Amino acid sequence: MQDFLPVTKKEMKQRGWNQVDFAYITGDAYVDHPSFGTAIISRLLESRGYKVGIISQPDWKKKESIQVFGEPRLGFLVSAGNMDSMVNHYTVSKKHRQKDSYSPGGQMGLRPDRAVIVYSNLIRQTYKKTPIILGGIEASLRRLAHYDYWDNKVKHSVLLDSGADIISYGMGEHSIVEIADALSSGIPVEELTYIAGTVFKCKDLSRIYEPIILPSYEEVKEDKKTYADSFAIQYQNTDPFTARPMAESYGTKGYIVQNPPALPLTQQEMDDVYALPYTEKVHPMYDELGGIPALEEIKFSLTSNRGCFGGCNFCALTFHQGRILQTRSHESLIEEATRMTKDPDFKGYIHDVGGPTADFRQPSCQKQLTKGVCKNKQCLFPTPCKNLTVDHSDYVALLRKLRRIPGVKKVFIRSGVRFDYVVADRNKTFLNELVEHHVSGQLRVAPEHVSDQVLKYMGKPSHSIYQQFLKEYDAANKKTGKQQYAVPYFMSSHPGCTMKEAVKLAEYVRDLGFTPEQVQDFYPTPSTLSTCMYYTGIHPLTGEKVYVPKNPHEKAIQRALMQYKNPANRELVLEGLKMTGRMDLVGYGTKCLIRPIREGHGEHQGNDGGKKNNGRSDSRNTRRGLTDFRGNKRNATISAKKNTIRNTHKKSNSKGGRK
Repeated sequence: MQDFLPVTKKEMKQRGWNQVDFAYITGDAYVDHPSFGTAIISRLLESRGYKVGIISQPDWKKKESIQVFGEPRLGFLVSAGNMDSMVNHYTVSKKHRQKDSYSPGGQMGLRPDRAVIVYSNLIRQTYKKTPIILGGIEASLRRLAHYDYWDNKVKHSVLLDSGADIISYGMGEHSIVEIADALSSGIPVEELTYIAGTVFKCKDLSRIYEPIILPSYEEVKEDKKTYADSFAIQYQNTDPFTARPMAESYGTKGYIVQNPPALPLTQQEMDDVYALPYTEKVHPMYDELGGIPALEEIKFSLTSNRGCFGGCNFCALTFHQGRILQTRSHESLIEEATRMTKDPDFKGYIHDVGGPTADFRQPSCQKQLTKGVCKNKQCLFPTPCKNLTVDHSDYVALLRKLRRIPGVKKVFIRSGVRFDYVVADRNKTFLNELVEHHVSGQLRVAPEHVSDQVLKYMGKPSHSIYQQFLKEYDAANKKTGKQQYAVPYFMSSHPGCTMKEAVKLAEYVRDLGFTPEQVQDFYPTPSTLSTCMYYTGIHPLTGEKVYVPKNPHEKAIQRALMQYKNPANRELVLEGLKMTGRMDLVGYGTKCLIRPIREGHGEHQGNDGGKKNNGRSDSRNTRRGLTDFRGNKRNATISAKKNTIRNTHKKSNSKGGRK
């Protein structure tokens, strides 16, 4: 137990401590692995000489649950965990999830909704003046007034509703050490107004140097255009080199002030963070409860980078990790991989080497290291910037070294390859080695949609770039003699996606020849550009009005269109086709999505062009036991070959490639 930080007062005493400096309250189970924010921040503070106790998943109905160590000397650290608690609890349709991968045995219900608010309020009931520092993604993305999808309204900064004193936003290593050192030196928490990467409360702005005055909370709550304008200002102030302090008024309650982001970690700092003495295990108190599922997913994966210059509008990385790439050295990663091979559970397979985007291993251009990212343009969208550094050589060298480690059989890449970056690279060494060494049958990629109109609002490259990637991917497979497939992820109901665009995506899925097992309906999470569009109907950076599918029934139709082969979706698909005047897709032809209702079973829908049904009369179809077009199973005598992804690709390749 001495390998872990203390979780009980008894363990604290065994270390010879009478008091902890910080009590760290988290909505996750205690896993001492660097993929968990709790582990990184607590170990980092430990390395600076601070005493940290962990209170994981306290019973929020009992204030005694946060009194495990008594009052900490310097303050409480509060995080909802690795996920926003509302995303953790609810699907996009606002239904309760059945599993929490960050809880023992996957048990649901061990953390509250809006966890940082509930935990902080619980602390304030007992410790009126003890500093409370919020961190983690839930607090980070709710640091200013924000649209809340679950309540469907604009809510305060989480700092006000929680009663906490300060937020350490982003990844937090720099700011949390500076906060700890300041508190330890005796500076009151209300005086910590100068630390990069933090958000604080104040009564007036007399001590803030040249702040940007954002619209007040009341203004953004009442007017969607004002909300969009405020979001645009925040979006353009996410860079540590160019951002200015921003102040948001709450009337008589004073101001919420956001300082510019902390500087990105240097490679040496990143290496040091991952070299801290993690046990890389689940705390033993969970052994009898089934362990923590989330660790099993990443236990044998390597985090090689942070940040992302991809700039997808539905992603919160711009507000959380930032757009400047930060990387670990080859030596740091090889050391961790070598340590993995000694684990008795290691079977020879490294499951991933990556981060937000696997194949980014340097900033998009050298300017970013001294002057920051561009405020008004993206690195890859709508086309790659002329100053973009397109180079996979460092990543290729790293992967080659990892493959040579004794005991390593295979190194997979699963955290996502940015296909437009691959296409932009004229040197195809990475693509060839990806195909030869790092894919096992299927490569998952995320084109997200096929309509350029929708892709524009997503901040993704045009569909033609994805088609170009598929050609190059197929060519690389042929070169290596392999038969491997690209499996795309698609998203329904994103802002800008009309029913017409949803049908277009369904037609693409039809031509691809397989039905996606899972369809991601757009989820409006806090602090993304797409969520701002969802709430306001306005693109905040251009002022353009955007169509937003919000009606749950319309969203259900868009989702069903992508899985049109599922008999349960037939009526929804038919409704969508009627809405768009695409009844030509109801019939017996190879291009049709659904079949008409059989005569004698309701209205005959569709258009077969006056022809016989592929040479068969309807009565003959009935005699042979074919589908009744409401989804009943075919008779065993007409059993069709299973339409797997493998059969689909064989079929498309035999016709000269994908359509």
